[in-house]
Amino acid sequence: MLTFKNYNIADWLSFYRIAAAPFLLVLIGLDHRLLFSCFLLISYLTDALDGYLARKLKITSPRGSQLDSFGDQITLIVGLVGLFYFEMAFIKIHLKLIIIAFIPYVSQMLIAYFKYGKATAFHTYLAKLSAILQSIFILFSLFFFPEKHLFYIMIIIGVLETIEEITLIFIYDNWASDVKGIYWALRDKRRLKNE
Repeated sequence: MLTFKNYNIADWLSFYRIAAAPFLLVLIGLDHRLLFSCFLLISYLTDALDGYLARKLKITSPRGSQLDSFGDQITLIVGLVGLFYFEMAFIKIHLKLIIIAFIPYVSQMLIAYFKYGKATAFHTYLAKLSAILQSIFILFSLFFFPEKHLFYIMIIIGVLETIEEITLIFIYDNWASDVKGIYWALRDKRRLKNE
């Protein structure tokens, strides 16, 4: 049975991002670009805030980490849907590159689900940088216009981050959260079943 008293403030911020997704999709459907952009900004801010609060208040947990990752993925997907809808001309020009960059991401998700039965929640430094660049690019595009140089940097960092995630999946026999990167993973005793 689900009891809400066991959730902390960081978890509730993640829940907000998940609950906001349908509302954001409705705003896209109603062609409310500015409202969509403003509420998407709020979702991105809650993403930054929940991680900060979890660390500051020492309320981190594997459940919270997984909930945060799910909220991140939902927010990214909704942001991309908005970008596709409101900036279709830019997307059409760069569609091949977007597909090429998206294939490793989908592969990483499939490998994680096959190995662990759920998505990863490594939260590496590279993943955080990639998420920041994605949110900046999406928001800048929605509030102003798509900036090409930022787009290319976002794609490169995103692909590197996905390669790192795939590598970490092969390093860790069991699901693990909050791994800073490959260097730290190689020193982490959680990575092997019999260690």
